[in-house]
Amino acid sequence: MELSNTELININGGGIGKWVIIAGAVSFVIGFLDGFLRPLK
Repeated sequence: MELSNTELININGGGIGKWVIIAGAVSFVIGFLDGFLRPLK
């Protein structure tokens, strides 16, 4: 049984989703800027 392109696009779950990558990148940038602007003494 083969899946059509639409069915392949609609598959959710498994792997790393684009929202996980975006959230990780945003968290990293916020943490980097916070550490740069308010360094620990």
